[in-house]
Amino acid sequence: MFITDSIHYVGVNDHKTDLFEGQYHVPDGMAYNSYVITDEKIAVMDTVDVHFTGEWLENVEKTLSGKKPDYLVILHMEPDHSASLSEFIKKYPDVTLVGNAKTFGLLDQFYPEAPKSERKTVADGEMLSLGAHELTFTFAPMVHWPEVMVAYESKDKVLFSADAFGKFGALDVEADWDCEARRYYFGIVGKYGAQVQKLLKALSGTDVKIICPLHGPVLQGDLSHYLKQYDTWSSYKPEEPGVLIAVASIYGHTMEAAEKLAAKLEEAGVKTVVADLAREDMAECVEDAFRYDRLVLASVTYNGGIFPCMETFINNLTERNYQNRKIGFIENGSWGPAARRVMQGMFEKSKDMAFCETTVTIKSSLKAADNEAIERLAKELS
Repeated sequence: MFITDSIHYVGVNDHKTDLFEGQYHVPDGMAYNSYVITDEKIAVMDTVDVHFTGEWLENVEKTLSGKKPDYLVILHMEPDHSASLSEFIKKYPDVTLVGNAKTFGLLDQFYPEAPKSERKTVADGEMLSLGAHELTFTFAPMVHWPEVMVAYESKDKVLFSADAFGKFGALDVEADWDCEARRYYFGIVGKYGAQVQKLLKALSGTDVKIICPLHGPVLQGDLSHYLKQYDTWSSYKPEEPGVLIAVASIYGHTMEAAEKLAAKLEEAGVKTVVADLAREDMAECVEDAFRYDRLVLASVTYNGGIFPCMETFINNLTERNYQNRKIGFIENGSWGPAARRVMQGMFEKSKDMAFCETTVTIKSSLKAADNEAIERLAKELS
């Protein structure tokens, strides 16, 4: 597939993997992207997952049409992008590997038996000339591994962005970019917002017309929407007004209270989403928590603490630096309700958090007297 006259897509689609990184459901599959730049010198940009080495090598060979690559540029060493490296070197033994010092440290850890090949170690800001095309490397440590770098090709104004601007989903499946890119961002990159902001600032004066990520579609045309989303996500700002009510219920009474609160909020014109943490995809729930500006945590008290799926959910948020939100609480406990205290305490290190004064406290089952607290909490959140 041609991206420009000189830049070709040679990646693969994966419909075999059920859990990306062993934890993220990918019902629409996954794309492992790789690119070839043809010029006086030929550069291949990254490899693919080991299960697709053969298909990828065929794509590369077909694109090269009998020519030999001069460089294999390694922007990211995670195995879904580097695991075909050994077979590539066997096929093209004269290729020069291009990476930074940390790249090659990880390469030797992952693939100690890889065939030896010439290496070119680049510095931050260094340029590699292919002829008319020049690649300038910008280091992007912890977006989302320490060796990550991006490359800007100045002739066609293409940013090879590594895992940044990626999304879940194979390229032969049509899907809305925002939803799966958001779930991907907060799952994979979300902890490293400061590092993403640093990269965005480093690239702010660069004239980028095309973004070529290592996952998801090539982004072309007006890139302002994608850049705006990444700026919003990485600065931990809410994307839109709304309330996520995240529920951990055992016998349905806590869920009943959550649904009553949702109805009150919707009556007030507030966009509201209710998520059953025990049954829904956890990454989707985390995504929605970052998407909206308000959150309600509704949990039973369990063994003196909170229900395990709620604990997991909050840990997922705090690990990713959840901040700048308003949170309300619904707790349930038959003899010693303690869920609010525990849940609020888990955010003690979080920045710029506001907590509703009203707590809806249920004793076993929802009663008519509890409706007043639900009304008050709805007003605080409206």
